Amino acid sequence: MTARRIAVAGAGMAGARFAQQLLARTPPGAVELTLYGAEADGPYNRTVLAEVLAGRYGGGDVIGLACGPDAVVRTGAEVTAVDPAAGTIALADGSAAAYDALVLATGAEPVLPAVPGLYGPDGGLLGGVHTFRTLADCRRLTEDAGRAGGAVVVGGGVLGVGVARALAARGLPVTLVHRGPYLMNRQLDGGAARMLAAGLTALGVTVRTAAHVRALHGTDRVTAVELDGGPALATALVVFACGVRPRTRLARAAGLAVREGIVVDDGLATSAPGIHAIGDCAEHRGTAHGRSGPAWAQADVLAARLSGADPDARCPASRPLTRLTAGPLQLAAFGAPDDGDADSLDVLRVADATHGTYKKLVLRGDRLVSAVLVGDLTAVGGLIRVWRRGEPLTADPLDLIRTPS
Repeated sequence: MTARRIAVAGAGMAGARFAQQLLARTPPGAVELTLYGAEADGPYNRTVLAEVLAGRYGGGDVIGLACGPDAVVRTGAEVTAVDPAAGTIALADGSAAAYDALVLATGAEPVLPAVPGLYGPDGGLLGGVHTFRTLADCRRLTEDAGRAGGAVVVGGGVLGVGVARALAARGLPVTLVHRGPYLMNRQLDGGAARMLAAGLTALGVTVRTAAHVRALHGTDRVTAVELDGGPALATALVVFACGVRPRTRLARAAGLAVREGIVVDDGLATSAPGIHAIGDCAEHRGTAHGRSGPAWAQADVLAARLSGADPDARCPASRPLTRLTAGPLQLAAFGAPDDGDADSLDVLRVADATHGTYKKLVLRGDRLVSAVLVGDLTAVGGLIRVWRRGEPLTADPLDLIRTPS
């Protein structure tokens, strides 16, 4: 019996999870599975990179992800082209490989704002300017941070907050610049964001919201960040954490349907037979998620389908869930960040500035619509379970969010 050749373009979190789950469901020798990764590092847990930057974890094997004993992982082997008709992929080194099924798990790339001074004379990022997406990015930033007297982090989403906290943990004065009205405005409300900002301030982070980067200054290396309506911030280190966009170049060039991400159906199939997409590069039900939870759920569904364990497995719509459990900063947010139709909803809030906690539940009858918790996550596990299952709350909601005495 000839083994089925399955190629995975991308060796990140989604690709590694798919490989692990596929091989766990497949008899030995039934598939020939190869992951092609553009990075020099093997698969690793990208969600803990800020902890690596803070010095709480080492890199490499410490945060590595297993793919299964029979998976072949080729690092430094970027897939540069796909030929759906021939069933082949081309690699950066000029070689080619055939496949019976192809999984696109190419991930996402950092978004950089179009600001003057971003690039240096050589066409690359100006010296001292960084993005934070890969383990290699983390190593470069760690080295640069050791020589810097302070840092500016641009972007107050989940990533920016994590990077700012990590650099502060290394002893650097940090200014966190966010163009939104408050931090993590896609996940939090104003009350929760104020509590988060207070926690960051206590760690040595200066928070600047409703602030726009106008330009970077410096010839070979950054010397200052110019903001609208204020004095320039002198700095030799800048990190842009302004979000990510799906990597879709391969799919577009191959003629696959692409909108924001590579369009897939509930079975994670693309518009081309035999080609699938999962993770940050995929757009499922009109949404490109950019989060590890949906990526792993998609990987599990596709592994069940391609292994034959459950050929009819379907991927449901993902529900937004954000958690940040980094050192003293603890928060969780799930469901829609706003209150939606206020006429049909009850909103419960409990804030305790002394303990640095903020808790908000949005209810429709006895059903949990959304929640935000900052500082105390004691009740979060149970709340997430009933929210995901659409089950009624059996306890008094106020009892769930009162701060323990």
